[in-house]
Amino acid sequence: MINFIFQPARQQDPQKYISGSIFEIYHQHVEQGHLQNDLAQIAVLHQLDTLLIGIDKYVQFNNQSYPKKFFSKSPSTSKSLYIYGDVGRGKSMLMDLFYETCPIQQKRRVHFHAFMLEVHEFVHQWRNQNRSGDMIVTLAKEIRSATLLLCFDEFHVTDIADAMILGRLFSQLFALGVVMVITSNRHPKDLYENGLQRDLFLPFIDLLQNYCLTQDLPAQKDYRLQHLHALQTRYYFPIDSEAEKFIQNSFNELTAFASRTPGKLEVKGREIILSAVHGDVALSSFQELCERPLAALDYLELANEFTTLILTNIPKLSRQKRNEAKRFSTLVDALYEHKVKLICTAEVVPEELYLEGDGAFEFKRTVSRLIEMQSERYLLSKHIAD
Repeated sequence: MINFIFQPARQQDPQKYISGSIFEIYHQHVEQGHLQNDLAQIAVLHQLDTLLIGIDKYVQFNNQSYPKKFFSKSPSTSKSLYIYGDVGRGKSMLMDLFYETCPIQQKRRVHFHAFMLEVHEFVHQWRNQNRSGDMIVTLAKEIRSATLLLCFDEFHVTDIADAMILGRLFSQLFALGVVMVITSNRHPKDLYENGLQRDLFLPFIDLLQNYCLTQDLPAQKDYRLQHLHALQTRYYFPIDSEAEKFIQNSFNELTAFASRTPGKLEVKGREIILSAVHGDVALSSFQELCERPLAALDYLELANEFTTLILTNIPKLSRQKRNEAKRFSTLVDALYEHKVKLICTAEVVPEELYLEGDGAFEFKRTVSRLIEMQSERYLLSKHIAD
C-alpha cells in the first residue's frame, strides 16, 4: 500500500455558500486595516466568487438523494482559475480568502513545490514496490477520492521530470472533475521558459489554458514592499521581551495576519524545518537553519523557494561556534544572491556577531551583506529564482 498525503474523502459539509461572502470578508479586512482596497484584487474576487458558486452547486447536487439527482440536471464542472502577477500583489492572500470561504471539506491548499515532492515520493514508492498498472491514473484517482478543490500556491516549473509528469497528471485530474485555483508569477505561456525539451511541455500549457480561466493581477503597488518599508527596522536587536512581538508583527504584515503553519523543504533526503510557511514567506530560527548540518545546496533551495525569510534568535557567536558561523555565512550568501528579503532578530548588531574564531575575517563580508540587505536599493531588487 502506498502512503500518500491524500486520505479517503470525508462527508461534504452541508453548509451552503452565500454569494458575495468573499467580498464581505475582504472588506472587513480593509476596514480593520489589514488590507488596502484594490480594484485589481476586487476583479479577481469576482472570478473567485463565481467559482465558489459553481463549486457549491456541484456539491449541493451530489448531496441530494438518488431520486432527486435522477430528475435534476447535473451542473457542469466549474472552470479552474489561474491567477498570475508579480510578487507582492496579493495573489496568495486572495487564494486564502477563497479557501477559507469555500464551505467544503474536500479541499486542500498546498505550496506547489511541496505537492511535487509528494508526487515524486509516490512515484518512487510505486516503482520500488513493482506495482502494475498506470501509476499516474492511480495517483489521480487517489487525489480525487479526497479532494474536489486543489489550491496551488507559487506554481512554477523548472525541472524536466516535473514537466513530464504534470501533463498526464493534470489531464487526469481535470477529467475527474478536480477544480484548481493556481497562483503564479508567470503567465501559463511563460512556464518552463527556455527549459530542456520545452516542446514536450507545450501540450500541458494548452491543457491549462483549456481548463483554466487566466486572470492577471496587475496591482500598481507591491504591498509587501510597503509593509517592509513600514517596519521601523528589519534587523532587530537585542533579543528581549519585544523581539517576539517584532517577529509576530512582521509575519502579520507580510501574510495579512495568516496563522503560523509549519512547513519543510526536502533536499536530497534532508529536511529543512521551518516554523511557519505562508506563500513565499518563510519563518525559521537560527537553531533550525544553522545549528543543524545543512549545506549550501539546502540554503540555495530555501532562497530559491521563498522571497522573504524571517529569521529569529541569531546569537553572538564564539570561536566554539565556528561551524554555525560558517553555515550562517553560507545562508546569507544564498539569500543575498537570490535577493531574498531578510527580517531577523539578533543578540547584537551585525558588526559584533562573530569577532574571533576561524573565518572571522571572512565573516566581515557577511556583516557587509547583512547591512546592505537593509538598504532601500536591496529592498527594491527583484527576487531571483532559478
